[in-house]
Amino acid sequence: MTDKIKVGLILGGNSSEYEVSIMSAHNIYEEIDTNKFDVYPMWITNDGYLADDADSRKVLDNPKMEVANPHKVANISNIIELKDRPEIDVFFPIVHGNLGEDGCLQGLFRVLDKPFVGDDVLAAAVTMDKEMTKILAQRAGVPVAKWIAVKRFEYNDPDNEKLDYEYVASQLGSDLFVKPSNQGSSVGVSHVTNEKEYKVALAEAFKYDDKVLVEETVHGTEVETAVLGNDNPIVAGVGQIINAKDSFYTYENKYDDDSTSTLEIPAKLPEGIVEKVRKNALKVFQATECSGLARIDSMLRKEDNEVVLTEVNALPGFTNISMYPKLFEEVGIPYTDLITKLIDYAMERYDHKKTLLHKHD
Repeated sequence: MTDKIKVGLILGGNSSEYEVSIMSAHNIYEEIDTNKFDVYPMWITNDGYLADDADSRKVLDNPKMEVANPHKVANISNIIELKDRPEIDVFFPIVHGNLGEDGCLQGLFRVLDKPFVGDDVLAAAVTMDKEMTKILAQRAGVPVAKWIAVKRFEYNDPDNEKLDYEYVASQLGSDLFVKPSNQGSSVGVSHVTNEKEYKVALAEAFKYDDKVLVEETVHGTEVETAVLGNDNPIVAGVGQIINAKDSFYTYENKYDDDSTSTLEIPAKLPEGIVEKVRKNALKVFQATECSGLARIDSMLRKEDNEVVLTEVNALPGFTNISMYPKLFEEVGIPYTDLITKLIDYAMERYDHKKTLLHKHD
C-alpha cells in the first residue's frame, strides 16, 4: 500500500473573513478522503500566529469553540520549517481575504517549492483586486458594471471630485455600490442612493482597503457558476441567489445559518442565458490566468438580460451552504471527490512547472 499524501490544510488568518475560513476548513477536514490523504491542519490565529498541531485540530473539531492561549510559534522561521509536523506533500490553503488569497501565501508556497491548491501568485493577486479583474474581463469581451476607483490619497484630498456625490452620480447614476477593491464576502460593501449615504459608505470601505470602487448598481438577479481545472477546466451549471429581504447578498446572508437568501441550483433561467453565464465565466477564468478553482459571480441585468460580471472569487467558501461545492454536487461531483480533484490539479500543475524547468537545465 502506498503512503497517503500529506495535506497541509491552512485555515484562519488575520482577515475579516476569519470565521468563514474556519468553517470551510472544518468541512474539508470532515469530508476529505482519509483513504488517500492524511490532513495536518495549520491554524493561523486572528492575531497572525501559527498554532501548533494540537490546537489546530481542536479548532477544526469544534469551529465555534474558543481555544485559550494557543501555543504560539515564537520564531517566524518555524512557519517555514513546521517543526511539529511531518514533511507536507501539498498545501490546501483555505485562508480567505487579505494575505490568504491575494498572492502572499501562494508566494510562500513557491518559495517552499511545494504544490498547492488554487491560483498561482499572479492570478491570486489580480482576482483579489476587483478593479484589475474588471480590466481583464473587459479585455476578454465580458461586460462589467461601470465604475470609478478612488485611491486613499484621493480620499484624503477634500477637493477631489470623486468625493462629490453629484459628480459621481453624473458618471454612474444615483444608485451606487461602494466597496473595497481588495475584500471578499461583501465585507465593507454599501448600497447608496444619496450624498449622506455615499460619504458614510466611503468611510466604511476605506476601513478595509486603500482603494475603493464606486459602481453603478446593476438591477437584476445574482447568478453564479463554478470552474474546476487547469488548462482544460470544466464549468458547472448556474446557481441563482434569491434575496428575500436585503438589496444585495450580504456577509450574513452568505454564511449565517438563518440566512434570508435562497440558493436556487440549478437556476431556473432560459438555456441561452445559462450558457452565456458559463461562457463568460470560462473567458474570465482564462483571462485572469486562474487555475484549480474559481467561482464567477455575475448579475443578470433585468432591463436587457445582459450578464454583467460582478467579481471572481478564486478561493470560494467551502461551508455547508457555499455555492461552489453545491454547484459541482449538482453536476455529479460530490464534496469528497471535489476535494480530491482539487488536490490532483495542484499536483498536476506543480509537476508541469517542474517539467518546464528541467527542460532548460
